[in-house]
Amino acid sequence: MTVKDFLRDRFLMMLLHLVCMCLLTVFLRLTGYGMAAAVLILIFWGLILTVWMCAAYVQRRGYFREVEEILEKVDQRYLLGELLPDSVRLEDRLYREIICRSNKSVIERIRQIEETQKEYKEYIESWVHEVKSPITSISLICANGQKKRSERRTSAEVKEAFQTIGLENQRLENYVDMVLYYARSEQVWKDYLIQETDLEGIVYEALEKNKLLMIQNQVRAEVNVKERAYTDRKWIGFILNQMFLNSVKYKGNQPVFHIYTERKKEGVLLILEDNGVGILPEELSRIFEKGFTGSNGRNYGRSTGMGLYLCRKLCDKLGIGLRAESEYGGGTRMILEFPISNYISRNQRAQNLK
Repeated sequence: MTVKDFLRDRFLMMLLHLVCMCLLTVFLRLTGYGMAAAVLILIFWGLILTVWMCAAYVQRRGYFREVEEILEKVDQRYLLGELLPDSVRLEDRLYREIICRSNKSVIERIRQIEETQKEYKEYIESWVHEVKSPITSISLICANGQKKRSERRTSAEVKEAFQTIGLENQRLENYVDMVLYYARSEQVWKDYLIQETDLEGIVYEALEKNKLLMIQNQVRAEVNVKERAYTDRKWIGFILNQMFLNSVKYKGNQPVFHIYTERKKEGVLLILEDNGVGILPEELSRIFEKGFTGSNGRNYGRSTGMGLYLCRKLCDKLGIGLRAESEYGGGTRMILEFPISNYISRNQRAQNLK
C-alpha cells in the first residue's frame, strides 16, 4: 500500500476536514475573534490531523504487510481467512468473518469435487474389471473356432457359437451403456426431451434388446402396457434395460416377467414384476445405494451395485418416482411413477368430455 493509494482512499475525509476548517474560520471571524487566533486554531487542527493520518498509514501498512507475508508462506491460500491477524478495527473483523464464510464454501465445494472424482474413478476401475469378462469370452470363442476350423462343424454348433458371441457382445454393450449414462447423469438436461411417450413401445424395445439373454435363461414376458406418459424415451429405455438385466440375473424357477401399467390420480405407474429370488427385508431400503450388492450380489455372481443406483439417479433427474417392493423368495416389483401435471390432467379431461 503506497502513500498515494492511502491518501486517495481518505480523500473524502480530508475534504470534509477542509470544509469544516473553512466553516470554523468564518464562524470565528463572525463572532469577533481575530485572524491570528483563527490561524492558530487551524494550525493545531492541521497538525493533529497530519499526525493521525501518519499513524493510521503506518498501522494499515504494517497490517497488510503481515497479511501478505502470511499469504506467501501458506500453501493452501484459501485458508487465509483462518490465518488473518487480529485487529481492533471493526472493518477488519467483518472482512475476516466474510472471508472465512467464503472459504468454508470453497472448501466444501472442493471436497464435493474430490468425492465425485473419487466415485467416478472407483466406478471406472470396477467397470474395466467387469468389461474384461465378455471380452475374454469372445476371444476364447474365436480362438476355439480357429483351432477347429479344419473340422467339419454342424450348423447347430455354428449357431450356438454365434449365439454365445452375441450374448457376450450384448453384455459388453450393456457395460458400455452404463459408463455412458453414468457420465451423462450429472447433466441430464443437456440430452433429454420430455414428450408424450408410448410406454408399451419402450418396453418391447428393451425386451427385444435382451431377447437372446431371455431365451437363454428361458424367461417368459407378459406385457400389458396401455398407458402413455410424459418422459424421455431414451433414458427410460436404459432404466428398463437395467431392471430387466437385474431380474434375469436373480431369476427363480420358471421365470416370468409381468410388465403392466396402472393409472392413478397423480400419475401413471409402470410396474415390472418378477418371480425371482426376491430381496431380504433388511436390504430392501439399500438396493438403490451406490455400490450396494447385498447377499444376492454375492450369492449369484459378481455384481457392481451400479445398475439400480444409476436408475434411481436418472429417475431423480427426470422427476420420476422409483420404488421397490419385494418378498424374499417370492419375487420383486419395481415401480416407476410418471407424474401428470394439473395442466395436462385438465386438458385430458377436456378432451375426454368432447
